[in-house]
Amino acid sequence: MQVSETELMLRGYGLTTAEFFYRMPDYKNVLNTFVWQEYDLAPDHPKLFEFIEFWQDSIDGPLHSVRYTHRKMLSSGEWRNIVGEFHYH
Repeated sequence: MQVSETELMLRGYGLTTAEFFYRMPDYKNVLNTFVWQEYDLAPDHPKLFEFIEFWQDSIDGPLHSVRYTHRKMLSSGEWRNIVGEFHYH
């Protein structure tokens, strides 16, 4: 069952964006980038570390470094259920 983004945010998840810097096996002098985004839990970031382990196990391009940021977009105290809508004009 797929959980919606709103449900994840209400459970405390935030949007984690990571930029991976890596080198291709044939071109060691060229540094490439890859951007990855996923809803994840701070401060442990289990999905981010799971993806890093996948990269190291399955992708030939060795990682040089990873830069990431985490933004909690919504907390349970900020969400309101709006029942009606008022149109002006």
